[in-house]
Amino acid sequence: MYNKNIKKWVALFIGPALFFLTLFLIYPSIQTFIFSFMGRRSEEFVGLDNFIYAFTSRAMLTSFRNNLMWIVFFTFGTVSLGLLMAILVDKVKYEKIAKSIIFMPMAVSFVGAGVIWKFIYDYKPMGANQIGLLNQILTSLGFQPKGWLIQGPLMNNFALIFVGLWIWTGFSMVILSAAYKGIPKDLLEAGRVDGANEWQVFRHIILPYMKPTIAVVATTMAVNVLKIFDIVYVMTNGNYGTEVIANRMYKEMFQYRNYGRASAIAVVLFVLVIPVIFMNVKRMRGEDQ
Repeated sequence: MYNKNIKKWVALFIGPALFFLTLFLIYPSIQTFIFSFMGRRSEEFVGLDNFIYAFTSRAMLTSFRNNLMWIVFFTFGTVSLGLLMAILVDKVKYEKIAKSIIFMPMAVSFVGAGVIWKFIYDYKPMGANQIGLLNQILTSLGFQPKGWLIQGPLMNNFALIFVGLWIWTGFSMVILSAAYKGIPKDLLEAGRVDGANEWQVFRHIILPYMKPTIAVVATTMAVNVLKIFDIVYVMTNGNYGTEVIANRMYKEMFQYRNYGRASAIAVVLFVLVIPVIFMNVKRMRGEDQ
């Protein structure tokens, strides 16, 4: 009787969660996988045609290249800058104020950040009034204005990645700062007393101690950047060689109305995220053992 009551309470609490999980996650995922083998209007079976397009079309190859650039430079940038700021801010007198200022961009929506930086990067030909802050500074110093968002494929992609760094560095700093404060002060002082300089203390004490947290932040940033969409959509809409996978999926779905290709790209994006999640889960299990 007691076990039956427990099962009823378990079903009562877990049942609604399982229902909504199935309705809004599992069912759409299965449906998307089925649609990835269908045609433009999901009416006829086309086999692997949509996946062939996803791995051979010029637009998708550009998307893969740009997503790889985002993964490498965005992930490395947010983790390294966040770690650097976490250590430096810990040494200043007004630590809370400094952290608040650095974290402040996270309070801005990604769309809002894209609009702000689109104005900062704005380009007008030489001789015209520059409303973009960067080009106004360049022209006032006697240099030619630059098309930050239209000169590709390196300059504009790095300009977009910098916006991502501006937003997410504060998040990385907060997480890494918590891990840094967890390092025993006696351990740091012992290293300094033994004659280690600050670089040696960082390399042999701080970095190994914070390695698990750094791995968590890095994998989180990698997952976020694989599905990057808002910044690219608002600032360039994927033009001038800045296309990314999520933005291409959006275009195929809502602009070109090709549901089969959009579903195939969604499946590809999902598969790309799986290894990062798997590594994170494996690392967490290793820590628990």
